[in-house]
Amino acid sequence: MKTIGVLGIQGAIEKHLESVAAIGCKGLWVKTAADLKKIDGIILPGGESTSIGKQLEWFGMMNPLREAIAQGLPAFGTCAGMILLAKDIEACTQARIGLMDITVRRNAYGSQLDSFITDLQVKGIQGKIPAVFIRAPRIEKCGRNVEILASHKDHPVLVRQKNMMAASFHPELTEDTRLHACFGQML
Repeated sequence: MKTIGVLGIQGAIEKHLESVAAIGCKGLWVKTAADLKKIDGIILPGGESTSIGKQLEWFGMMNPLREAIAQGLPAFGTCAGMILLAKDIEACTQARIGLMDITVRRNAYGSQLDSFITDLQVKGIQGKIPAVFIRAPRIEKCGRNVEILASHKDHPVLVRQKNMMAASFHPELTEDTRLHACFGQML
């Protein structure tokens, strides 16, 4: 049985762990660099990306996490997790993993009051999936090796590059686990 870790700093960690269990994988709440050796893939959940980045540095996890992903550990960033994976963040120099060749804009869809749910057609998935956008980032630019899996209003919102997948939205806040299953297939 494959083990998918969920970075345990902030966000809907337990919801991600429920989704991981629903697709038949073991879940692990990742709190230390040593935990990275116990997993086959990692989910970087939503939350506040600046705070998560600072805490990764404070707890000595940023470099080990970056190295593990650079060496092939599959990673799935959702919302703030996508920001952490991004190579570039518009008008921001916050701490980040920075391995995915995308440029993102934080809170591009508005404030908490502007949150919304929409259905997306995702490449490789039959039918549409529900997507929950909460203070969501938007991908403004993708490198040529980044595959766009879904878009919303002409902007990519779900992408994949090598061993990394990133979503502007929160798939864990729905009952639909097909996106987690898609990540599970990357392990």
